[in-house]
Amino acid sequence: MKLEVKKVSAAFGSKQVLENIQIHLAQGELVSLLGASGVGKTTLFHIIAGLLEPASGSVWLEEENITGRPGKISYMLQKDMLFPYKTVLDNVSLPLRIRGVKKQAARQEAKRYFKEFGLEGYEAKYPAQLSGGMKQRAALLRTYLFSGEVALLDEPFSALDTMTKSAMHHWYLDVMERIHLSTLLITHDIDEAILLSDRIYILSGQPGQIREEIQIEQKKPRDPSFLLTEEFLDYKKRIMELI
Repeated sequence: MKLEVKKVSAAFGSKQVLENIQIHLAQGELVSLLGASGVGKTTLFHIIAGLLEPASGSVWLEEENITGRPGKISYMLQKDMLFPYKTVLDNVSLPLRIRGVKKQAARQEAKRYFKEFGLEGYEAKYPAQLSGGMKQRAALLRTYLFSGEVALLDEPFSALDTMTKSAMHHWYLDVMERIHLSTLLITHDIDEAILLSDRIYILSGQPGQIREEIQIEQKKPRDPSFLLTEEFLDYKKRIMELI
């Protein structure tokens, strides 16, 4: 396993938010976390990223206990969070600079991935000059350079229009395969989760608990026509009943 969350519970004061969460992520998988607003998905991501300490339980990256240790796993929020006054290259190379890499060396290292991420030729542009999809590509590359093993993505495609989102889905799955990235994804979009995921965890209740794990059997990438199939509708009905 690449990532394991073992019996994690969390509370804010006297209010229990999460209870006995156990999930895992294998190498190369994309696993989605689905649940209603307020059920604790973002709290769980904060714990996995080391930004919050759980009340109990632990988080493991391969054989290393990373509980409460930030900087081990990449975490991308819904907004791209690009600095408007920095070029795309300097935005993307920021994680390397934070780790102490000198500016020119950081730029050279980041630039190696621009073609892979569809950003070649945009190194000297500023975020305001990019489309929404291009901004998300830059943000995803920056996330990858922070930690190239596991990425936590919190609603990364929600702000995109339908056509751009569909293109980004195919692009991201392709990039994941080429760079051997494993992804844990928060989404409120059931269709998106079914299209992209190898497995889906359903988080529900107060406190939030893993109610069910759903394996999506169809091979990826899945064509948009899959949305019209009986198999897809069966998955969707089952998920809606659980949430």
